[in-house]
Parts: sequence; structure tokens; C-alpha cells
Amino acid sequence: MRAMIALALVMLTGCASPEAQPFVPADLPAEEASPGTSRQAAPAPRTETVRVASGVKVLVEWPAAPNADTTAMIEVFRDFYAGSLKAVVSGGEDTAYLDTLEGEAGKGSLSWVQEFLDERRSVRGTARLYAPNVSSVVGRGAQLDVCVDQSGLRLVDAATGRKAPRQSKWMREPFFQAAGMRRGGDGIWRIKVFRHAVLPSERAKGCLR
Repeated sequence: MRAMIALALVMLTGCASPEAQPFVPADLPAEEASPGTSRQAAPAPRTETVRVASGVKVLVEWPAAPNADTTAMIEVFRDFYAGSLKAVVSGGEDTAYLDTLEGEAGKGSLSWVQEFLDERRSVRGTARLYAPNVSSVVGRGAQLDVCVDQSGLRLVDAATGRKAPRQSKWMREPFFQAAGMRRGGDGIWRIKVFRHAVLPSERAKGCLR
């Protein structure tokens, strides 16, 4: 079913998979203490739970010490991803996620939600976003790389809530997601384009645990 494939691609229809150097999830290092000063415990990574709806949630694994821009970009991606699931679960009524998108990304997301509505499908379970890393920044543009694990999600009938008889193979393994972002004149980051890589791509292998 088109909707099942679309879930795994997360609005990536028509986008090519990057095949650059192997992706290695990176964290921002804690600052070293100066000689002669007392050391303080470095900030620890944390996991945020975003409750989308009854029976649907997203776990976001944050890096230990993100700077302000990295934090803002992760928040935008989190809000987009959780919001897109909420749009599906709400039968297309909740469209707040569109505020995080523009251009190609916005058009693709609308098509993605519509696929679920047409097929009368929804989701249940838990998705996980982890290893976020800003891999490049050029002027007002940046790329945020994220690993996405949807193996805890299940496709269900939107009317009955029963598990769909056929589940997408794309939901079985984690994949690599790159979000091209732009900071607008209002200072807010928004996603303009998505790219992805799935196994056996080297970038996707970086998301295996």
C-alpha cells in the first residue's frame, strides 16, 4: 500500500538517497575544564517523550550539550515528526505540523497525510528519533541528520484500531534522515527538503545499534 511505504519515507517521495561518506552519529563535546579549576559533571544525554495521542508517542534522544541553533533545529524536526503523526491519527484535522515546513517539504507532507486518509489507515505504537547531528551550516541554511526507528509503530485500521493485515517492511529497520533547513527572517528554522538513506546504505548503517 502506498501509505505504508510513505510512512517509512516520512515525506521523502521523489527524493534521492545520499551516498556520501558513512554517517557517524556525533554529539557536541563538553568543554574541558581549565587547569587548576574544579571539574563539573558534563551534561548527560536525555530522552524526551512526546505523546502524540492515546497509544502513540515519539521518543527523542537528545545530545548532551547542544547549542542554541542545534536545539532549535532538533525541536523543529521533533515537532514536524510528531505533528505529522498527529495529523494522521486525527484524520487530517490537526495541521500544526505544517508550520515547521516550507517549499518541497510542505507539499510532500500534505501528500503523505492524504495517503493515510485515502487508505483509511492510522498508526499506533512508539517511534524513536536519535543521534541528531548538525552536519553542515551555510549562511541561513543547515542540514540536520537524524536516525529514525519506526519498528515500534504499527499500521492500523483508522475506524476500528485493529492492526492492518500487511505491515510495511520500511518499519522494520532504522533509517537515516537528513533535513535541509533554512532560518527565516523571523529567526525561526523551518524544513525545506528531506533526504533519506535506508539499509544497506552506509549512512543508514550508522543508525544501527
